Amino acid sequence: MTTPSPERPHIILVCVDEMRADAMGVAGNDHIDTPNLDDMARGGYRFTRAYSATPTCVPARVAMFTGRSPALHGRYGYREGISFPDAYPVTLQSTLGEAGYQTFGVGKMHVFPDRARCGFDEVLLHDGFLHTSRRLSRGPSARIDDYVEFLRRESGDPRADYQETGIGCNAMTARPWERQERLHPTRWVADESFRFLERRDPTRPFFLYMSFHRPHAPFDPPQWLWDKYRGRQFPPRPVGEWVSRFDEHRRDFGSESEFGAQKESTHQQVRAGYYGSIEFIDLQLNRLKETLSDQGLLEDTVIVFVSDHGDMMGDHDMYRKSVGYEGSSRVPLVMHVPPRWREGWGAPGEVAGIAELRDLMPTMLGLAGVEVPNGLDGSDLRAATAGGTVRDHLHGEHLIGSLGRHSMQWIRSERFKYVWFSGDGHEQLFDLETDPCEERDLADSAEHAEELARHRALLVEALTGREEGFVADGALVSGRPVQSEAAWVREFARL
Repeated sequence: MTTPSPERPHIILVCVDEMRADAMGVAGNDHIDTPNLDDMARGGYRFTRAYSATPTCVPARVAMFTGRSPALHGRYGYREGISFPDAYPVTLQSTLGEAGYQTFGVGKMHVFPDRARCGFDEVLLHDGFLHTSRRLSRGPSARIDDYVEFLRRESGDPRADYQETGIGCNAMTARPWERQERLHPTRWVADESFRFLERRDPTRPFFLYMSFHRPHAPFDPPQWLWDKYRGRQFPPRPVGEWVSRFDEHRRDFGSESEFGAQKESTHQQVRAGYYGSIEFIDLQLNRLKETLSDQGLLEDTVIVFVSDHGDMMGDHDMYRKSVGYEGSSRVPLVMHVPPRWREGWGAPGEVAGIAELRDLMPTMLGLAGVEVPNGLDGSDLRAATAGGTVRDHLHGEHLIGSLGRHSMQWIRSERFKYVWFSGDGHEQLFDLETDPCEERDLADSAEHAEELARHRALLVEALTGREEGFVADGALVSGRPVQSEAAWVREFARL
């Protein structure tokens, strides 16, 4: 039976957790194998300057689901317990649903309460290790995690737990997956997504959200991938001339330290687990392509691949995320748009415009021919593929409690990145054209004084009127009390 061509494209959003923009072969990384993602990038659109403006799981997903910047969605840091449906009733998935799309989410949602569907028709959940959720349910259970029920049923162990290997959910520890490969949460997300494709409503276009918890820790790829990457030598990590700036915050060799050195052997095994986890996801992309092809859907399905944020992976003696440096804030963004649905789009290839997670909602709604709701400030990236300009700079931020309650504020312009720490007013300036790894701080360079002042003025403009009082009389003010969210968002706190 021939599947009739739909009037609107199907859309699949593949979101991975904590993947750096440079952790794929097509980005010039010779130390990792991602052939399927590379093929998708070469035949589609790869946004080489895509960012997560608030680079941790919760605020990043708010931006992705709502099409809003931190200024509008009001999340400036990581905080659990705020009711997502109350704070954000209009989402990408709810808007598509109202337009006739069948919507289905599999994997990581990271919203509160856990079972909130946030506009999806149905959700199968695996958020990974969320301390708040586990405390509320007294450990792992089907109340907060569909994968747990699957793991216990398929393994025959009624007390099976995805965390029983002992490697931490935020720790610089790694080891191979101990169970059968088919029981890994990465495989589960893919398998459940394919089951949806088999039982979907064939009379409606669909929106499928495939949300992989990996390569976020725990770093536990299947044994064969662990062995493969454990045998590889990785290049030296960039360490900026300015890292002593963080000496008072270092916690060297701490298993969950964000700032501080690790043993080189630890770094090597963590990198092996991280890269192995990414390649395992890459294999699922090939399975996705083949499944779509089998069902006659490939030429009518838009596929978007993105991460919520990156991981510093030892750059500048930093690990994990939240900081505005490139390893944490820059993300992979690749789009497969079949030829039939490219009206108004430029030729496939690399796209240099500055993109952000807030742009995903208006871009996908544009592809679906659905009107963008009021109150969004994300942009349709179609214009950038045709040579247009989406924005000339991007404001990003994140509250970093481990730095003594700083808000780390940053501006990414066409060439430079400016950083301001609200606690003490320290500034940094990097020329990303000549120094993409941010090793040389130019803030004290007389030659770059005008650029420093220009970027400072952009940040003043972005922060004027904020409740923290970051700006007074047209100047930045340091030492102000900081908040992880805007006052209106705190009204929806339930924990």
